[in-house]
Amino acid sequence: MAINLDALSPAELQALIKSAEAQMGAARKTHIHEVRAKMDALLASSGLTLDEVYPRRGGKGGKSPKAAVAPKYRNPDNAAQTWSGRGKRPLWFVEALKKRGVTAESLLIQGAKAASAKKVAKKAPAKKKAVAKK
Repeated sequence: MAINLDALSPAELQALIKSAEAQMGAARKTHIHEVRAKMDALLASSGLTLDEVYPRRGGKGGKSPKAAVAPKYRNPDNAAQTWSGRGKRPLWFVEALKKRGVTAESLLIQGAKAASAKKVAKKAPAKKKAVAKK
């Protein structure tokens, strides 16, 4: 079926596009249904399940990649504001450090103080810049 697109008006072209998109969606659903039926038949004849063929990662008890991290620091002016110590420093944290006598350790939450005392942070050695000789 050949359609002369040059002879169609913009409204007719738009209607044709919508009709083609609807037809494409229906064809894709039909294709997915057919493939799924073939896979189900093959799995049934083999005596296997999809989970046996394609094991899932994580499973029960696994750690999810986007697991929430317990807060480590708390804003002394607003206890609702906390920070895990990961990512960009929040503005309240930066402003608090500018105040006299306030350190990052003083903003630690009680449970985090005990945990951080056990771990000794090691700083990476500073990289030296190469000096170009003239």
